[in-house]
Amino acid sequence: MKRNMRRLVVLMLILTLAFTSSIAYAGEAKEVKAPKYIFYFIGDGLGLSQRQVGELFLQEASNDKSKKLMMNTLPVTGLKTTYSSNTLVTDSAAAGTALATGHKTDNGVISKTPDGKDLKTILELAEEKGYATGLVSTTRITHATPASFASHNVNRDNENEIAVDFLDSGVEFFAGGGYRHFAPKAWEFGKSKRKDERDLLKEFAGLGYNVFAGEKDSANFLKFAPKGKEKVFAALSYSHLPYDIDRLSTLDTPSLSQLTEKGIEVLSQYEDGFFMMVEGGRIDHAAHSNDPVGTIHDVLAFDDAIKKAYKFYEKNPADTLIIVAADHETGGLGLGMGLDYFLNLEELFDVKASTEAIGYEDKKYDGNREEYFKYIEKVYSLENLTEKERAEIEKAMDLEDKGIEGSKREYGYLTKEPTAIAVAHVISNRANIYWTTFAHSGVPIPLTAVGVNAEDFSGYNDNTMIAKKLAKIIGGEL
Repeated sequence: MKRNMRRLVVLMLILTLAFTSSIAYAGEAKEVKAPKYIFYFIGDGLGLSQRQVGELFLQEASNDKSKKLMMNTLPVTGLKTTYSSNTLVTDSAAAGTALATGHKTDNGVISKTPDGKDLKTILELAEEKGYATGLVSTTRITHATPASFASHNVNRDNENEIAVDFLDSGVEFFAGGGYRHFAPKAWEFGKSKRKDERDLLKEFAGLGYNVFAGEKDSANFLKFAPKGKEKVFAALSYSHLPYDIDRLSTLDTPSLSQLTEKGIEVLSQYEDGFFMMVEGGRIDHAAHSNDPVGTIHDVLAFDDAIKKAYKFYEKNPADTLIIVAADHETGGLGLGMGLDYFLNLEELFDVKASTEAIGYEDKKYDGNREEYFKYIEKVYSLENLTEKERAEIEKAMDLEDKGIEGSKREYGYLTKEPTAIAVAHVISNRANIYWTTFAHSGVPIPLTAVGVNAEDFSGYNDNTMIAKKLAKIIGGEL
């Protein structure tokens, strides 16, 4: 009798466990649903070091060690490899294609296979599934990353063609820079890069878009209040939007957080939800120039945009997914150099502009060394230059005085204006920050996420996984 009782108890336990497991499994299955609102943030050039130095700068500048970047507080974390189909160090076109389509391609190619076949993007799939969609960037909106979501081209530099593709994309909200690829050749309000008289701005208006073009239209863009389902096309600068540290001194264009907030305002009018890709595109550009302050301020501006999405998530936690990723790391940024165990980020507090600002217009070195040294003392806090620092800057000046280009290995993309790079390196060295390259690096990039099905994006895997997982979550395939 006792033996039979023991058998009965064991059998009941097994049945109970099986029943409990089935309930748990069923419960988990019920929770796997398509989010109604999807934010896909991409920091161009945003490696782990860029995230970390942004947070450390925030803490040091505020004298508050508890401060965190919003992107670094999201509960789900992962690392993603970034190589392209033809090189271990990707460019933004191949990386953007991987993030948008879930497939590898060659550097320079926009959402096509290496042999030229179109690849469906997650944005195109979202349109098919009924989502309203948005593309936001601090770069030209035709630049590699946003282009990878809404166009297909064998060459990322074909931005006039990419601009035409956008007309047929179905995207409800565009916001960024680069009106030069949409305005006709003889546009009365500014310059154009088009080789024809096609006025894409007028064509967007004909498709029902509220069109905002040029810096002077920024105020009208910010005042715009959608009345129901409306579409917006905004290209608010000739080329890229300014670095955030330079924008703060001019205030002629919106911040990335303002663009994102306006995107939420417009797209949330659509009852079936939205998918929005937001790129912090100029983190990459500052890192290409080895500019620590330009990089940090654009990281902080990117994080401010994420805060706008998180605020929306807090109001809609059961329906929202936020992913924060990157296409690659830029600059090979090292926090610390030589044998020193410290960072001097306070050296960056009084820098008032990006170093790109000294490569253009009246701020460019023009041969007057005395005036130039006064300028960088005032704007870049480079007073009391050491003999070594002054020699580094004067070496670059010597090249410019003789009309000789510097080497790409030493001055990267600004070989014609090496003095700007020399200044950037002096600033970096004072902070004990070191750069290994002027290009991209091949290291994995960090990802963080929160919201509906966010856990699907954790782990160490490839960047192609993100779009594939997103597609599966919204009930499709790429």
